[in-house]
Amino acid sequence: MNQKIRIGVLGCASIARRSVIPAIKELYDDFELKAVASRNELKAKEFAAQFGCEAVVGYENLIARDDIDALYIPLPTGIHYEWISKAISVGKHVYAEKSFASSVVETKSLISSAAKKNTALMEGYMFLYHKQQEVVSSMILEGEIGELRNFHGCFGFPPLNSDNFRYDESLGGGVIMDAAGYPLRAAYYFCGESLVVQAATVFRDIEDTSLWGSAYLSNGLGLGASIAFGFDNTYQCRYEIWGSKGKITSERAYTAGANFSPKILFENATHSKIINIDQDNHFIGAMREFQKIIKVPSRRQDHYRQILIQSQAIEDIKTLSKLSFSMRKITK
Repeated sequence: MNQKIRIGVLGCASIARRSVIPAIKELYDDFELKAVASRNELKAKEFAAQFGCEAVVGYENLIARDDIDALYIPLPTGIHYEWISKAISVGKHVYAEKSFASSVVETKSLISSAAKKNTALMEGYMFLYHKQQEVVSSMILEGEIGELRNFHGCFGFPPLNSDNFRYDESLGGGVIMDAAGYPLRAAYYFCGESLVVQAATVFRDIEDTSLWGSAYLSNGLGLGASIAFGFDNTYQCRYEIWGSKGKITSERAYTAGANFSPKILFENATHSKIINIDQDNHFIGAMREFQKIIKVPSRRQDHYRQILIQSQAIEDIKTLSKLSFSMRKITK
């Protein structure tokens, strides 16, 4: 199967315009961008004109097309289930932005449907496909920091505009479903899938929107991972991986832009060094992975499993954080 994957975009989100559609267009040997759908005709036509594809009004009309093999879905998490379900039901492969679904129940249902239809599913944690993660993984595998002892990751930023959908938990917003997912996914990537959430605390405002918090995970064998996240924090985008013989730190772990060259700090008992990482477009890397799991069905089970593990951990953070629930009104 060497033909291009015919892809459509379900929604005109900012991330689609800024990053993902340009990545799709860059991979012209692998993908053909067929159409962009919006509920708003003007917005659909604007996107289509910018990216040289067809405008479709209504998500269902794009899903129903028989000249589409796959869909990129950057819609809010709260409406993922409806549209991913409909896409799977007609055999479309799906790359959805994080978080994949609003609950573990929804996630399990979507994965079950995809397995029956033999369709590929992927969750949009693009940072995993930046070459800095490959460099760090190689250092760990080669024993440069010895045995893993602890992972700490944090991702947070100052308040967003008050009308941002991330403040609307009915749409799948809130910091747990958004910023928390990045260091959580990194913890699983580097420390393995046996990590289980043991404790969590989250601050919610008077409207019951989760705004900042932290969580602790362990694998039951001594390896721990702590994560911190926030919508009302000074900016942080980093992880530290501490081993028996050294430590690795990345300061731009999750959002290294295509024109940015990250630096990895390595430290041990005798010396430290900075490793310069070449510029890389992790959105292109993510779309390449999506192409692979479409073309090679045997790769799909790994993504089903990763999506489910991530979803379960997010739900565990929600559940455990209610034990330390606090509420007060703050200005967004």
